[in-house]
Amino acid sequence: MPDAEILAVGSELLGTQRLDTNSLYLTGKLNVLGVEVVQKCVVGDDRARLANEIAAALKRTEIVILSGGLGPTEDDVTRDAVAAALGRTQYQNADALAAIEERFKRLNRKMAEINKRQAMVIEGAEVLPNPRGTAPGQWIRTEDGRTVMLLPGPPTELKGMFEDQVQPRLEAMLPKQCIETVFYRIAGMGESDVDALIAPVYSKYMNPVTTILAGAGDIQLHFRARCSTVDEAKGLLAEVCPQIEKLLGDRIYSNDGASLEETVGKMLCAKNRTVAVAESATGGALGARMTAVPGSSACFKGGFITYTNEMKEKLLGVSSEVLAEYTEVSEKVALEMAKGVRERTGAYYGVAITGEAGPESGSGQPVGTFYVGVADETGFAEAKRYQFPGDRARLRQLGTQWALDLLRRRIVAG
Repeated sequence: MPDAEILAVGSELLGTQRLDTNSLYLTGKLNVLGVEVVQKCVVGDDRARLANEIAAALKRTEIVILSGGLGPTEDDVTRDAVAAALGRTQYQNADALAAIEERFKRLNRKMAEINKRQAMVIEGAEVLPNPRGTAPGQWIRTEDGRTVMLLPGPPTELKGMFEDQVQPRLEAMLPKQCIETVFYRIAGMGESDVDALIAPVYSKYMNPVTTILAGAGDIQLHFRARCSTVDEAKGLLAEVCPQIEKLLGDRIYSNDGASLEETVGKMLCAKNRTVAVAESATGGALGARMTAVPGSSACFKGGFITYTNEMKEKLLGVSSEVLAEYTEVSEKVALEMAKGVRERTGAYYGVAITGEAGPESGSGQPVGTFYVGVADETGFAEAKRYQFPGDRARLRQLGTQWALDLLRRRIVAG
C-alpha cells in the first residue's frame, strides 16, 4: 500500500498567525482509504527550496500532495517548483483559462492579466477543475508510477476538489485497504513510565503501529492497524489492546478520545451527582475546564476562587488556626477547602486545589507543590500532595489535571 507525504506551501504558514489545517483534513481522508501519511512539511514561497523538497519526497514516497501556492502572484510558486522537480515544461491550458475567465464574468469582475498564470499546466498533468475558486488543481503520474497532486490552499476549495476530483481517482488507483485506530488517554503517569510498562507488548508488533503522545499530565496512546479489510484490522487490534489495557488498568480514563473533563462529566451525569470546586493556585482554571464541556450544568454546581487566606476563611470556613499552623499550601487546608465548598453548595462532591505556582513561594513550600482535596456526601475526604515541574502555566494545568483525575477515581470507588 502506498504511503503519502504532504507539503503545505506558503511563507505565511511559517509565522504565528496562520495554521495549516489542510494537512489534518487530508490525513483523515487518506487514512480512510488505507493510505498512511508518513511525513508532513511546511515550505515557504521559494521555488528552489520547494523544488528540492518535492524531488526528495518523490524519491522516498509514492504519493506527494501539495496544498497552496497556486494563486496568480509571483510568490505562488508551486506550479514552477513541481515542473522543475519533474523536469517538465508548462503550457497555458485553454480549458483552464476559459474556466477562470468564466468565473470572473459570473462575478461581474474584470480579470487581471496576472490571473492567466493560474491556467499554466505542467506537461502530462490532468487538470482538476475548481468551481469554488480560480486556481485549478493538477494530477500527475510520473514515469515510475508515483503520484503528485497540486491542490489549492483555501480550505473550502481544497476540500471540494479532494472530494470531487481526487478521492475518486485514488479509489480507482489504490488496492482496498483500511486503517482502524484505538485511542487511549491516560492520567497519572509520565510518558517514560507508560512506555516502560507497555513496550514489552507493543514492540513485538509492526502492525498495529504504536504512537505515544505526551501532554501536561495527559498521555495519549494510538494503535493503528492497516489491513485489506476492516475485520482483519480489528482482529490485530483485538490481539494487542487487551494486553495494554491489562497493564494500564484504571489509569486509562478514555478510549474514545474524550478529554478528562468530558469523561468526568459523563461519569457524574451517569450517577446523577454534582460537584463544586474551590480553587486557590489555579484561579478558576478547574471550573473553566469543567464548564467548557457542553451540558456541564447538569453536574457542575459552581465554585469559589479563594486566592487569599481571608477568602478561604470567609467563604469556605477554613480555620485561621489551621492556616497559621500548616500554611495555606497544606493537606489540612486542601481538606477543609473541599469539605467547605461541598457543604456550602450542597454538591455531592467538593474538589479543592491549593499550591505554589510560582515564580516565588508565599508559603515556604517549594514552587510546584500542590495539594488536591476531594470530599463527598458520605463523609469521605482525602487530600494528596503533588510536586510538579514546569513554569507557572504548566503547573496550573497539571494541578487541574490531577484534581480531575482524583475526582474520577473517587467517582469510580464510590
